[in-house]
Amino acid sequence: MRRRCSLRAPLVLVTLLVATAIAPADRLEAQTKGDSRFNALVALAEARMREHGVPGLALGIFQNGTVTMRGLGVTNLDDPLPVTNHTVFPIASISKTFASTAMLRLVEQGKVDLRAPVRNYLSDFRVRDETVSRDATVWHLLTHSGGWEGQVSGPDRGEDTLRNFVASITDLMQVAPPEAAWSYNNAGFSIAGRVIESVTGTSINRAIRELVFQPLGLEHAGTTAGDFITHRFAAGHSTRGGTPALIRPFSPATSVTAGGIGLCITDLLTYARFHLGDGTAGGERLLRRESLEQLRTPQLRKQSTDDEIGIGWHLRTMGGVRTASHGGTLSGHILLLEIVPERNFAIAILTNANTGWRVIQDVEREALKSYLGLGYAPNQAIAHRGVVETLPWAQPLATQPDLVPYVGTYVRPGNSVVVRSEAGKLLVQDRPNTGKPGAEMAVAFFGPDRVVVMDGPDRGQSIEFVRDAAGAVQWIRVVGRVARRR
Repeated sequence: MRRRCSLRAPLVLVTLLVATAIAPADRLEAQTKGDSRFNALVALAEARMREHGVPGLALGIFQNGTVTMRGLGVTNLDDPLPVTNHTVFPIASISKTFASTAMLRLVEQGKVDLRAPVRNYLSDFRVRDETVSRDATVWHLLTHSGGWEGQVSGPDRGEDTLRNFVASITDLMQVAPPEAAWSYNNAGFSIAGRVIESVTGTSINRAIRELVFQPLGLEHAGTTAGDFITHRFAAGHSTRGGTPALIRPFSPATSVTAGGIGLCITDLLTYARFHLGDGTAGGERLLRRESLEQLRTPQLRKQSTDDEIGIGWHLRTMGGVRTASHGGTLSGHILLLEIVPERNFAIAILTNANTGWRVIQDVEREALKSYLGLGYAPNQAIAHRGVVETLPWAQPLATQPDLVPYVGTYVRPGNSVVVRSEAGKLLVQDRPNTGKPGAEMAVAFFGPDRVVVMDGPDRGQSIEFVRDAAGAVQWIRVVGRVARRR
C-alpha cells in the first residue's frame, strides 16, 4: 500500500526532523536558527507552499560567512520523506552557471577564447544562416545572444548526446541577428557543452565533475538520473487547482550544460560561497578573482527591460545594488540561486512543484528586503531569468502609446504570437502550431515597449517588444523568448 501525505498536515515535524541532521552545514544552522529574519522566511515559505500546493522546498541563506538552511515538506507525495539539507533536486537551468564556470576555467587554462568563433572548436557547427554559423562565438553561446531558435533539445544518446545535438541543428531558424534581440537560448548552452567536450577530450559529465564538482567538494552533485537516485531525491509534482500530483516518469534534461545538473541545498550554497569568494577552494586556486567578476559583469542589456546578462548569470540592479541570479524550470521542479557579491549574500530556493515559482518570488523578495533592505522601484522592468515571475510594481501609463506599431503576427519555430487591438486595448495570444491556442491576454504599457498582463492566470507577467536598428518594432519577447514579426 502506498503511503500518502496531506499538504494540510503540519510541517513542524518535518522541520524538527531536518534539524536533527549532523552534517557540518547543519551544525552551522543550529548556531543561527534563532535568527528572526530566517524564521520569518521559513514561515512565509510554509504559508505559500500550502497556498500553492508545493509538497517540498529547501531554503538556504549565506551571509557574511554564516550559512542557514532548512528543509520543508516532503520529497514525494506518494512515498513521503522529509526534505533535508542533503536532498537532491535537479537544478535545471541553474546548470548554465556551472557550464560558464567550467568554461572560464578552460579560458584561464588557455584552451578556449570566449571571442573566438565556435567553429574554432567545432568544425561541424552550423545553423541555417551561414554567416552566423561562421561568425558566432563562444561568447554568444554563454550570453543567449546568438539569435537562433533556442528552445530545442535532442534525445539522450549517452556520451554522444551533445555531438548528435550539434549535428541536428543545421537548419535552425535565425529568429534575430546576433545581439539584436536578447532571447533565452538553451541550444546555445548545449553547443557550449560540446565545446567543453571538444577541448577537454572527455564527456561533459566527466568534464563538469572534474572542473567544478570535485574541486569544490560538492558531495551530492551529479549529471545523470543514475547519480540522483543514489541520494534522497525530490520528485517533481504538477499542481492544478491547489492539488499536487506526482509526475511520472521523471524526465531529466538531456543536456548537462543547459539544465542537467542535480545537487542538494548544501552543495548549492557551497557553490554560491565560491562565487562570492576570491576564486580559491580548499586552498587551491580555481579561478582568478577577475574571472569571477567577469562572469557577473554586464555583457548586454536585455532590450526593453532594466536587466542585463553576464556570462551565465542574469543581472538585476535594485536600489543601486547588482544581483546575479539564475532560475530553473524542469519536470515539476522550480528553483532559484541568487548572489549579491557586494553584500556577501546568497539565497537558494529549491521546490518540487510547477507552482513553486510563486513561492520562490515571494520568499526571494522578502529575503532581499529583510536582509539587505533592497526592493524594486515602481515600474522597474524585470526580465526573464530562467524562471517565471511577476512584476512587483507595474502601474500602467496614464496615456497609452499608439497601438498600431505593435499589432501583427510574430513567428518562431513551433508557434506564433498574434497581437491585435480591440476597443483601444492590446491583446496578445500565443498560438502553437499544434495544440490549443492560449487564451488572449489583455496587456497595458507601463513603459517604453514594455507591457504587463492585466488579468487571468498570467496577471503581472511582463512582455517586451524589441525594435530593430531602424527603430521599427520587429520582435516580441514572451517568457524570455523572442518571435520575429512576419
